[in-house]
Amino acid sequence: MLSDGSYFEGFGFGAEGTYVGELVFNTSMTGYQEALTDPSYAGQILTMTYPLIGNYGINRDDFESSKVHVAGFCVRKLCDTPYHYKSDRTVSELLSDHGVGGIEGIDTRSIVRKIRSTGVVPSAIYVGSKKPDFDDLRAKAQKFDYSKTDYVGAVSPTKTRFFGEGKKRIVLIDCGAKGNIAKELAQRGFEVAIVPAYSSASDIGKLNPDGLMLSNGPGDPELLGSIADTIKEFFHIPVFGICLGHQILAKAAGAKTYKMKFGHRGSNHPVLDTKLDRVFITTQNHGYAVDLAGLGKDFEQTHVNCNDNTCEGLAHKSKPIFSVQYHPEACPGPQDSKYLFDKFAKAINDSK
Repeated sequence: MLSDGSYFEGFGFGAEGTYVGELVFNTSMTGYQEALTDPSYAGQILTMTYPLIGNYGINRDDFESSKVHVAGFCVRKLCDTPYHYKSDRTVSELLSDHGVGGIEGIDTRSIVRKIRSTGVVPSAIYVGSKKPDFDDLRAKAQKFDYSKTDYVGAVSPTKTRFFGEGKKRIVLIDCGAKGNIAKELAQRGFEVAIVPAYSSASDIGKLNPDGLMLSNGPGDPELLGSIADTIKEFFHIPVFGICLGHQILAKAAGAKTYKMKFGHRGSNHPVLDTKLDRVFITTQNHGYAVDLAGLGKDFEQTHVNCNDNTCEGLAHKSKPIFSVQYHPEACPGPQDSKYLFDKFAKAINDSK
Protein backbone atom coordinates (compact mmCIF):
# COMPACT_ATOMS: atom_id res chain seq x y z
CA MET A 1 0.00 0.00 0.00
CA LEU A 2 1.48 3.33 -1.09
CA SER A 3 0.62 6.55 0.70
CA ASP A 4 -1.30 7.77 -2.37
CA GLY A 5 -3.72 4.86 -1.99
CA SER A 6 -2.46 2.67 -4.82
CA TYR A 7 -1.72 -0.91 -3.83
CA PHE A 8 -0.39 -4.22 -5.12
CA GLU A 9 -1.61 -7.66 -4.07
CA GLY A 10 0.73 -10.66 -4.13
CA PHE A 11 2.04 -13.49 -2.00
CA GLY A 12 3.68 -12.90 1.35
CA PHE A 13 6.91 -14.44 2.61
CA GLY A 14 9.14 -14.00 5.62
CA ALA A 15 7.45 -12.95 8.86
CA GLU A 16 3.76 -12.08 9.16
CA GLY A 17 2.88 -8.54 10.22
CA THR A 18 2.64 -4.95 8.98
CA TYR A 19 5.82 -3.16 7.90
CA VAL A 20 6.15 0.54 7.11
CA GLY A 21 8.98 2.34 5.36
CA GLU A 22 10.13 4.44 2.44
CA LEU A 23 9.70 2.54 -0.83
CA VAL A 24 12.92 2.48 -2.90
CA PHE A 25 14.36 0.33 -5.70
CA ASN A 26 17.73 -1.28 -6.47
CA THR A 27 18.80 -2.17 -10.02
CA SER A 28 21.46 -4.78 -9.15
CA MET A 29 21.08 -8.24 -10.68
CA THR A 30 22.81 -9.96 -7.74
CA GLY A 31 23.68 -9.10 -4.16
CA TYR A 32 20.26 -9.34 -2.51
CA GLN A 33 21.82 -10.79 0.66
CA GLU A 34 24.24 -7.88 0.98
CA ALA A 35 21.42 -5.41 0.34
CA LEU A 36 19.10 -6.97 2.92
CA THR A 37 21.83 -6.79 5.59
CA ASP A 38 23.12 -3.32 4.65
CA PRO A 39 22.33 -0.91 7.54
CA SER A 40 21.86 1.89 4.98
CA TYR A 41 18.47 0.37 4.14
CA ALA A 42 17.08 0.83 7.66
CA GLY A 43 13.60 2.34 7.44
CA GLN A 44 13.17 1.47 3.76
CA ILE A 45 11.09 -1.07 1.85
CA LEU A 46 13.39 -2.42 -0.85
CA THR A 47 12.15 -3.34 -4.33
CA MET A 48 14.50 -5.29 -6.60
CA THR A 49 14.16 -4.51 -10.31
CA TYR A 50 15.72 -7.84 -11.33
CA PRO A 51 12.75 -10.21 -11.63
CA LEU A 52 14.12 -13.41 -10.06
CA ILE A 53 15.46 -13.17 -6.51
CA GLY A 54 16.70 -15.93 -4.22
CA ASN A 55 18.03 -18.43 -6.77
CA TYR A 56 21.42 -18.83 -5.04
CA GLY A 57 19.98 -18.69 -1.53
CA ILE A 58 21.60 -17.24 1.59
CA ASN A 59 25.05 -18.18 2.88
CA ARG A 60 27.16 -17.44 5.95
CA ASP A 61 29.84 -15.39 4.17
CA ASP A 62 27.97 -12.56 2.44
CA PHE A 63 26.41 -10.71 5.37
CA GLU A 64 27.23 -7.00 5.59
CA SER A 65 26.01 -6.91 9.21
CA SER A 66 24.53 -9.26 11.77
CA LYS A 67 20.86 -8.63 10.90
CA VAL A 68 18.36 -7.75 8.20
CA HIS A 69 17.87 -3.98 8.14
CA VAL A 70 15.28 -3.42 5.42
CA ALA A 71 11.76 -2.60 6.64
CA GLY A 72 10.27 -4.83 3.93
CA PHE A 73 11.16 -6.59 0.68
CA CYS A 74 9.36 -6.55 -2.71
CA VAL A 75 10.22 -8.90 -5.59
CA ARG A 76 8.63 -10.07 -8.83
CA LYS A 77 9.39 -13.77 -8.35
CA LEU A 78 10.94 -15.39 -5.29
CA CYS A 79 12.91 -18.62 -5.71
CA ASP A 80 12.21 -20.87 -2.74
CA THR A 81 14.37 -23.75 -4.04
CA PRO A 82 17.85 -22.16 -4.28
CA TYR A 83 20.85 -24.01 -5.67
CA HIS A 84 24.37 -23.07 -4.57
CA TYR A 85 27.03 -25.01 -2.71
CA LYS A 86 27.24 -22.33 0.02
CA SER A 87 23.50 -21.86 0.50
CA ASP A 88 22.11 -22.85 3.89
CA ARG A 89 18.65 -21.23 3.80
CA THR A 90 16.21 -19.31 1.63
CA VAL A 91 15.49 -15.59 1.47
CA SER A 92 12.11 -16.22 3.08
CA GLU A 93 13.76 -18.10 5.95
CA LEU A 94 16.26 -15.28 6.46
CA LEU A 95 13.51 -12.66 6.64
CA SER A 96 11.42 -14.84 8.95
CA ASP A 97 14.41 -15.32 11.27
CA HIS A 98 14.78 -11.55 11.56
CA GLY A 99 11.09 -10.62 11.82
CA VAL A 100 10.79 -8.91 8.43
CA GLY A 101 8.07 -9.45 5.83
CA GLY A 102 8.15 -9.46 2.06
CA ILE A 103 5.80 -9.67 -0.92
CA GLU A 104 6.25 -11.42 -4.28
CA GLY A 105 4.20 -11.86 -7.41
CA ILE A 106 3.69 -8.14 -7.93
CA ASP A 107 4.48 -5.88 -10.88
CA THR A 108 7.81 -4.46 -9.75
CA ARG A 109 8.24 -2.67 -13.10
CA SER A 110 5.11 -0.64 -12.35
CA ILE A 111 6.45 0.22 -8.88
CA VAL A 112 9.78 1.38 -10.29
CA ARG A 113 8.15 3.50 -12.98
CA LYS A 114 5.93 5.09 -10.35
CA ILE A 115 8.90 5.91 -8.09
CA ARG A 116 10.88 7.30 -11.01
CA SER A 117 7.93 9.55 -11.82
CA THR A 118 6.81 10.70 -8.37
CA GLY A 119 9.87 9.95 -6.23
CA VAL A 120 10.31 7.60 -3.28
CA VAL A 121 7.07 7.18 -1.36
CA PRO A 122 6.07 6.09 2.15
CA SER A 123 4.48 2.65 1.97
CA ALA A 124 3.29 -0.29 4.02
CA ILE A 125 3.39 -4.07 3.52
CA TYR A 126 0.88 -6.41 5.14
CA VAL A 127 1.73 -10.12 5.32
CA GLY A 128 -0.89 -12.38 6.81
CA SER A 129 -3.82 -14.75 6.26
CA LYS A 130 -6.55 -12.30 7.23
CA LYS A 131 -7.94 -9.61 4.95
CA PRO A 132 -5.97 -6.37 5.49
CA ASP A 133 -7.51 -3.11 6.64
CA PHE A 134 -6.78 -0.96 3.59
CA ASP A 135 -7.66 2.32 5.29
CA ASP A 136 -5.36 1.50 8.23
CA LEU A 137 -2.49 0.57 5.92
CA ARG A 138 -2.83 3.79 3.98
CA ALA A 139 -2.98 5.81 7.21
CA LYS A 140 0.21 4.13 8.46
CA ALA A 141 1.97 4.88 5.17
CA GLN A 142 0.85 8.52 5.16
CA LYS A 143 2.00 9.02 8.74
CA PHE A 144 5.53 7.76 8.06
CA ASP A 145 8.25 10.41 7.54
CA TYR A 146 11.67 8.93 6.78
CA SER A 147 13.58 12.20 7.01
CA LYS A 148 12.58 12.90 10.61
CA THR A 149 13.97 9.68 12.09
CA ASP A 150 17.54 9.26 13.34
CA TYR A 151 18.29 5.86 11.83
CA VAL A 152 22.03 6.26 12.46
CA GLY A 153 21.36 6.21 16.19
CA ALA A 154 19.31 3.04 15.71
CA VAL A 155 21.91 1.04 13.75
CA SER A 156 25.19 2.34 15.18
CA PRO A 157 26.95 0.16 17.80
CA THR A 158 26.91 1.19 21.45
CA LYS A 159 30.44 0.05 22.25
CA THR A 160 33.86 0.29 20.62
CA ARG A 161 35.30 -2.89 19.15
CA PHE A 162 38.53 -3.70 17.35
CA PHE A 163 39.12 -5.50 14.08
CA GLY A 164 42.38 -6.59 12.47
CA GLU A 165 45.95 -6.00 13.55
CA GLY A 166 48.58 -3.46 12.64
CA LYS A 167 51.07 -0.93 13.91
CA LYS A 168 48.81 1.95 12.88
CA ARG A 169 45.19 2.43 13.89
CA ILE A 170 42.23 3.72 11.94
CA VAL A 171 39.14 4.84 13.81
CA LEU A 172 36.01 3.90 11.86
CA ILE A 173 33.02 6.02 12.85
CA ASP A 174 30.22 3.50 12.42
CA CYS A 175 27.06 5.22 11.19
CA GLY A 176 25.80 1.91 9.85
CA ALA A 177 28.97 0.54 8.30
CA LYS A 178 29.01 -2.34 5.85
CA GLY A 179 31.30 -5.08 7.11
CA ASN A 180 33.53 -4.98 4.05
CA ILE A 181 34.82 -1.50 4.91
CA ALA A 182 36.62 -2.75 8.02
CA LYS A 183 37.83 -5.81 6.07
CA GLU A 184 39.39 -3.63 3.35
CA LEU A 185 41.21 -1.54 5.95
CA ALA A 186 42.43 -4.58 7.87
CA GLN A 187 43.69 -6.20 4.66
CA ARG A 188 46.00 -3.22 4.23
CA GLY A 189 47.65 -3.84 7.58
CA PHE A 190 45.73 -1.57 9.94
CA GLU A 191 44.05 -2.11 13.26
CA VAL A 192 40.50 -0.78 13.00
CA ALA A 193 38.76 0.69 16.03
CA ILE A 194 35.04 0.72 15.23
CA VAL A 195 33.33 3.37 17.37
CA PRO A 196 29.71 4.51 17.85
CA ALA A 197 28.56 7.24 15.48
CA TYR A 198 28.05 9.80 18.23
CA SER A 199 31.43 9.29 19.90
CA SER A 200 32.90 12.55 21.13
CA ALA A 201 36.11 14.03 19.73
CA SER A 202 37.66 13.42 23.14
CA ASP A 203 36.78 9.71 23.12
CA ILE A 204 38.08 9.29 19.58
CA GLY A 205 41.24 11.19 20.45
CA LYS A 206 41.97 8.79 23.31
CA LEU A 207 42.30 6.02 20.73
CA ASN A 208 45.22 7.88 19.10
CA PRO A 209 44.04 7.36 15.52
CA ASP A 210 46.44 7.56 12.60
CA GLY A 211 43.49 7.91 10.26
CA LEU A 212 39.73 8.49 10.45
CA MET A 213 37.13 6.62 8.41
CA LEU A 214 33.51 7.81 8.05
CA SER A 215 31.15 5.00 7.11
CA ASN A 216 27.98 4.70 5.12
CA GLY A 217 24.64 4.65 6.91
CA PRO A 218 20.92 5.37 6.72
CA GLY A 219 18.81 8.50 7.06
CA ASP A 220 18.98 12.21 6.43
CA PRO A 221 22.50 13.71 6.79
CA GLU A 222 20.99 17.02 7.87
CA LEU A 223 20.30 15.35 11.25
CA LEU A 224 24.00 14.61 11.75
CA GLY A 225 25.51 18.03 12.34
CA SER A 226 27.09 16.93 15.61
CA ILE A 227 29.11 14.22 13.84
CA ALA A 228 30.25 16.76 11.26
CA ASP A 229 31.43 19.03 14.08
CA THR A 230 33.31 16.14 15.67
CA ILE A 231 35.31 15.20 12.59
CA LYS A 232 36.51 18.78 12.12
CA GLU A 233 38.73 18.11 15.13
CA PHE A 234 40.64 15.51 13.10
CA PHE A 235 41.48 17.40 9.95
CA HIS A 236 45.15 17.10 10.96
CA ILE A 237 45.17 13.37 10.04
CA PRO A 238 44.03 11.49 6.91
CA VAL A 239 40.22 11.25 6.65
CA PHE A 240 38.18 9.11 4.24
CA GLY A 241 34.38 9.17 3.92
CA ILE A 242 32.10 6.73 2.09
CA CYS A 243 28.46 7.40 1.10
CA LEU A 244 26.83 8.96 4.20
CA GLY A 245 30.40 9.61 5.35
CA HIS A 246 30.87 11.67 2.19
CA GLN A 247 27.81 13.74 3.05
CA ILE A 248 28.97 14.24 6.64
CA LEU A 249 32.41 15.35 5.45
CA ALA A 250 30.74 17.75 3.03
CA LYS A 251 28.75 19.25 5.90
CA ALA A 252 31.96 19.63 7.91
CA ALA A 253 33.42 21.47 4.91
CA GLY A 254 30.49 23.91 4.81
CA ALA A 255 28.28 22.34 2.13
CA LYS A 256 24.64 21.31 2.46
CA THR A 257 22.76 18.20 1.38
CA TYR A 258 19.40 17.63 -0.27
CA LYS A 259 17.02 14.73 -0.85
CA MET A 260 17.05 13.23 -4.33
CA LYS A 261 13.91 12.22 -6.20
CA PHE A 262 14.65 8.48 -6.12
CA GLY A 263 18.38 8.28 -5.39
CA HIS A 264 21.03 5.94 -6.73
CA ARG A 265 20.79 2.26 -5.76
CA GLY A 266 22.52 -0.30 -7.94
CA SER A 267 25.88 -1.61 -9.12
CA ASN A 268 26.31 0.01 -12.52
CA HIS A 269 26.58 3.77 -11.92
CA PRO A 270 29.29 5.51 -13.99
CA VAL A 271 31.39 8.07 -12.12
CA LEU A 272 34.09 10.34 -13.56
CA ASP A 273 37.21 10.82 -11.46
CA THR A 274 38.15 14.30 -12.67
CA LYS A 275 41.69 14.03 -11.31
CA LEU A 276 42.47 10.80 -13.18
CA ASP A 277 40.18 11.65 -16.12
CA ARG A 278 38.77 8.12 -15.94
CA VAL A 279 35.26 6.73 -15.60
CA PHE A 280 34.67 4.02 -13.02
CA ILE A 281 31.59 1.79 -12.71
CA THR A 282 30.40 1.96 -9.11
CA THR A 283 27.96 0.47 -6.62
CA GLN A 284 25.73 3.04 -4.92
CA ASN A 285 23.02 3.21 -2.29
CA HIS A 286 21.93 6.69 -1.31
CA GLY A 287 18.90 8.96 -1.42
CA TYR A 288 20.64 12.24 -0.58
CA ALA A 289 23.30 14.25 -2.38
CA VAL A 290 25.74 17.06 -1.68
CA ASP A 291 24.92 20.64 -2.66
CA LEU A 292 28.26 22.31 -3.41
CA ALA A 293 26.93 25.75 -2.52
CA GLY A 294 28.75 26.83 0.61
CA LEU A 295 31.61 24.35 0.21
CA GLY A 296 34.72 25.74 1.89
CA LYS A 297 37.43 27.21 -0.33
CA ASP A 298 39.89 24.57 0.87
CA PHE A 299 37.79 21.78 -0.67
CA GLU A 300 36.99 20.81 -4.26
CA GLN A 301 34.79 18.37 -6.15
CA THR A 302 36.78 15.40 -7.47
CA HIS A 303 34.13 12.99 -8.80
CA VAL A 304 30.97 13.55 -10.87
CA ASN A 305 28.08 11.21 -11.67
CA CYS A 306 28.00 10.72 -15.44
CA ASN A 307 24.21 10.29 -15.51
CA ASP A 308 23.00 13.35 -13.60
CA ASN A 309 26.15 15.35 -12.73
CA THR A 310 25.62 15.04 -8.98
CA CYS A 311 28.63 15.32 -6.70
CA GLU A 312 30.31 11.93 -6.21
CA GLY A 313 33.51 12.97 -4.46
CA LEU A 314 35.28 15.72 -2.53
CA ALA A 315 38.82 16.36 -1.39
CA HIS A 316 40.81 18.91 0.58
CA LYS A 317 43.15 20.81 -1.73
CA SER A 318 46.26 20.27 0.37
CA LYS A 319 45.50 17.66 3.06
CA PRO A 320 44.77 13.90 2.71
CA ILE A 321 41.06 14.37 3.41
CA PHE A 322 38.64 13.00 0.81
CA SER A 323 35.33 11.22 0.30
CA VAL A 324 33.20 9.47 -2.31
CA GLN A 325 29.45 9.03 -2.57
CA TYR A 326 29.68 5.43 -3.78
CA HIS A 327 31.01 2.14 -2.33
CA PRO A 328 34.60 1.19 -3.25
CA GLU A 329 34.28 -1.85 -0.94
CA ALA A 330 31.28 -3.14 -2.92
CA CYS A 331 30.56 -6.87 -2.66
CA PRO A 332 29.23 -7.97 -4.98
CA GLY A 333 29.80 -5.29 -7.53
CA PRO A 334 32.50 -3.65 -9.62
CA GLN A 335 35.81 -3.38 -7.81
CA ASP A 336 37.17 -0.59 -9.99
CA SER A 337 37.46 1.82 -7.07
CA LYS A 338 39.40 -0.16 -4.48
CA TYR A 339 42.36 2.07 -5.35
CA LEU A 340 40.78 4.59 -2.97
CA PHE A 341 41.60 2.35 -0.01
CA ASP A 342 45.18 2.16 -1.29
CA LYS A 343 45.24 5.95 -1.51
CA PHE A 344 44.00 6.22 2.08
CA ALA A 345 46.54 3.63 3.30
CA LYS A 346 49.38 5.44 1.59
CA ALA A 347 48.36 8.75 3.14
CA ILE A 348 48.39 7.17 6.61
CA ASN A 349 51.70 5.35 6.10
CA ASP A 350 53.34 8.49 4.67
CA SER A 351 52.15 10.70 7.54
CA LYS A 352 54.37 11.27 10.54
